Amino acid sequence: MGSVLKKSDYYFELPKELIAQDPLTDRAASRLMVVDRKTGELTHRHFRQILDYLKPGDCLVINDTKVIPARLYGERLPRTAGGAAETGAQDGSRAAEAVGRGARTEVLLLKRLSDRRYETLVRPGKRLKPGDRISFGGGKLLGTVCEIVEDGNRIVEFSYEGIFEEILDELGQMPLPPYITHELKDRNRYQTVYAKYEGSAAAPTAGLHFTEELLAEIARRGVRIAHVTLHVGLGTFRPVKEENILEHHMHTETYQVRAEDAALINEAKASGHRVICVGTTSCRTVETVAGEHDGRMVPCSGETDIFIYPGYEFRMMDGLITNFHLPESTLLMLVSAFAGREHVLAAYEEAVRERYRFFSFGDACLFL
Repeated sequence: MGSVLKKSDYYFELPKELIAQDPLTDRAASRLMVVDRKTGELTHRHFRQILDYLKPGDCLVINDTKVIPARLYGERLPRTAGGAAETGAQDGSRAAEAVGRGARTEVLLLKRLSDRRYETLVRPGKRLKPGDRISFGGGKLLGTVCEIVEDGNRIVEFSYEGIFEEILDELGQMPLPPYITHELKDRNRYQTVYAKYEGSAAAPTAGLHFTEELLAEIARRGVRIAHVTLHVGLGTFRPVKEENILEHHMHTETYQVRAEDAALINEAKASGHRVICVGTTSCRTVETVAGEHDGRMVPCSGETDIFIYPGYEFRMMDGLITNFHLPESTLLMLVSAFAGREHVLAAYEEAVRERYRFFSFGDACLFL
């Protein structure tokens, strides 16, 4: 097995105190490590200085997905003697009693399958079987487990009165990663300022550093800004368990590219300018589409399970803005494919020495 294909070759020591627990008051005040992907040379800057590295004619690709308050806490309704979960459809007091004594259950919405159906991650999951029901908000929202799919995820169908998004906004919580233990006081700080299309279970965190003012200045300097949408599922962050990374299976995520944005990216590429992706999700979207359409962007939508690791030949991306990722993660492998494993791990060692902040609310890296 080649060295770059072993999970253990993407390990690095990370002191726990460097995991950022809270977002900075000023989004663009985070630090920025600039890495020359050919030489590995490092420069320490602040994120606002990203302007110094963008040239007129370049195309900045941003992911405009919007995180939904996808984490729900409810109670599992006990089954009746006949085996079905009590619903209280005929007896409201009986349902209320059932809710009161049900086991607390956490449901994380991963992917919307239809108006009322979602693929979900359920905790504790082993006890929930098809036919089981979960009550949220005292019965305001009910979920029925329909089937068990890959990795033990559950397909859940919801029933409710009113508008689902409004109920979710009232009952749901933002799905912060497990390594963030502090409470998020402002939900909007786990959204990019350009978030538009709802559907993500996690934020495209490289975009959290941008302010509206910074984006306006970037556009004023002649940089094209293209939007793509990739709804981030937890598969992106799923740990690699196999030592041979080729045995790792990526979950699918839904993406969309619109005609005007495909044209902006193609124009930049055709005129010899750079395509710079904000985040691994934007990278995975443009590389998926370019890989399926002879190196060009076209308006399209679909699902991708692209796994980028060293040896991959990039068809579209020339630069990458991203945060500092977890050891042995698929995201670290993607960055290593672009800038070289040795350069990336050296940059991460320097980031630890210089006390950079890691992960979702942490500092940023620019690879050019």
